[in-house]
Amino acid sequence: MQAIKGTLPRDLAEQIGDLPPAKAQPIRVETYRSLMEHIARLSYVNKDQLLFFRGQGNDYKNKAGASSFYPSIYRGDRVPREELERRFDILSSASARLVDILRELKIHGASDVKRRKLIQWSILQHYEVCATPLLDFTQSVRVACSFAMLEAGKEAPFFYVFGLPYVTNRISVNSEQDIVNVRLLSICPPDALRPYFQEGYLAGTDEVTLDYASSKDELDFNSRLIAKFQIDRGAKFWGRGFPPIPKEALYPPSDLILDICTKIGTAVSDAIQPSDLGRFLQAWTRLESRLLSMARESSTPVYSLVEALRVLERGVQISPLLSQRLHAVRQTRNKAVHDPSKLDPGQLSRAEKEVESILKLLKSWSLPSLSSHP
Repeated sequence: MQAIKGTLPRDLAEQIGDLPPAKAQPIRVETYRSLMEHIARLSYVNKDQLLFFRGQGNDYKNKAGASSFYPSIYRGDRVPREELERRFDILSSASARLVDILRELKIHGASDVKRRKLIQWSILQHYEVCATPLLDFTQSVRVACSFAMLEAGKEAPFFYVFGLPYVTNRISVNSEQDIVNVRLLSICPPDALRPYFQEGYLAGTDEVTLDYASSKDELDFNSRLIAKFQIDRGAKFWGRGFPPIPKEALYPPSDLILDICTKIGTAVSDAIQPSDLGRFLQAWTRLESRLLSMARESSTPVYSLVEALRVLERGVQISPLLSQRLHAVRQTRNKAVHDPSKLDPGQLSRAEKEVESILKLLKSWSLPSLSSHP
């Protein structure tokens, strides 16, 4: 995403010095009113940005010592591609389950959820089902402060101010700044109470990919951070007329979508163990790469595994029996991604062994060139 340099009023700029907000010490605030006064001035001097907020119990930093705000699916040092693929596979499975359940229960708004992947991801992220490429924000200072207090316990929590492009639609895409912003208040099914109580928004990069264009830093929202505050944990913070939002209001009970998402989270985690899925997908990636390499020895362009299998079958490079084995293990891979509830116990482990067996067989062959076959 495109980085910005926010503007600070003189008194705040003097407090943090020449360091960027992500690396600077947080600005201490003692009362909710004083924080609101800071926000008012920040909003006025950053007219080109719409301010969004996050409240956290801790200030999570990267190796460079800067506050870091990655969407959950990208968190972790040097996340290998196989792990990222595993996370996206789990997200795909959870999304498919969400669409199916909402349709079966005839939930109002299910058709919108089915059409828009970003809505699926938004619901799964906001209800903490699994990792997604989106990060939670709110436009409510009170909501962000209340969250920060809940997470921090007895410690002094943190409050962050971000500058994002102005929201023009329920899903706003700014291709120049490479940011997409989802307004949950107008896009989630009305049975999803939590987003409405929390005045929630979600943002991510415009182009979601498994490959980092030049640096993972491009996915860190600290590039949009304008100011960082630390809230005084004392009793006088809220003061008269500014009460915190209670936990039961931030997490309202009798939320039908919460019940659905809880079941989806349990089903996804129970259906396949992350370690089993990760090993299987690593083995599958090696097999897919081998088959594509074999098929590309011909003069026929090959862009997918299905095309590769057709070329190899037509060129008699794989026997009918091996072709059946490949199609069977491919079905297991698709089931693990899209409908893991249909996997039998131990099926992924057996499929991993089958993939390794096929790989060993393929590597032992001295294959003639495909171009020699009609």
